[in-house]
Amino acid sequence: MSGHNKWSTIKRKKGANDAKRGKIFTKIIKEIMIAAKEGGSDPELNPRLRLAVQNAKGANMPKDNIERAIKKAVGADADSYVGTTFEGYAPGGIAVFVECLTDNNNRTVATIRSAFNKHGGKLGTNGSLSAEFERKGVFTIRKEDVSSPEEMELELIDAGAQDIDSDDETYTITCAMEDFGSVNKKLGEMGIQPEEAGLKRVPVNPRRLDVESAKKVLRFVEFLEDDDDVQNVYHNLEITDELAEQME
Repeated sequence: MSGHNKWSTIKRKKGANDAKRGKIFTKIIKEIMIAAKEGGSDPELNPRLRLAVQNAKGANMPKDNIERAIKKAVGADADSYVGTTFEGYAPGGIAVFVECLTDNNNRTVATIRSAFNKHGGKLGTNGSLSAEFERKGVFTIRKEDVSSPEEMELELIDAGAQDIDSDDETYTITCAMEDFGSVNKKLGEMGIQPEEAGLKRVPVNPRRLDVESAKKVLRFVEFLEDDDDVQNVYHNLEITDELAEQME
């Protein structure tokens, strides 16, 4: 199993509790709202909203929650969110890329800077990590939703999938950024609803630390992910089997 998939598995298990699930729903709702506000309330005509709704369904978000978020986004009193990113290093030289959606940029800047300082990290300038991550399409699919793994693999490779990884419960499909649409379309044609789908930042050269140092980095990552303004946190720490066992 790849390091990216190991980390996703750890996060999925941690996200099973109600508090974490609430955080996940909050992040999805914000993405739905900004997508609807920018591109309109019809998912058929708004690809970003269509993907956000798809991810909401994959996370088992109630239909009423999805519809309320869309209606609120196009209303006169809708919250105004903007996207912003932060790049820096955690202890041990681990690269950390943070994506946020915020309605108060000053608050978010102060919060993220404080988090890096508190955990012994260092903020860098935008673009400083451009060589550390590659944008790729990543899909997470529940194994129970796949009737024929062999057929799925052949169809998805034909659509542009570069790698198909798995753990006990899921498949993780990775493709080039430009093939995201074709792989997503193929999954739809096969009647497979991803648990999660999107463009993610995949580390080019993962770095390995000793277990105790690595655990400190992951605690920092989790601290960032718990902030309501933070949508995604990417890092290039290699998740070894020993580290994964201790973090689950």
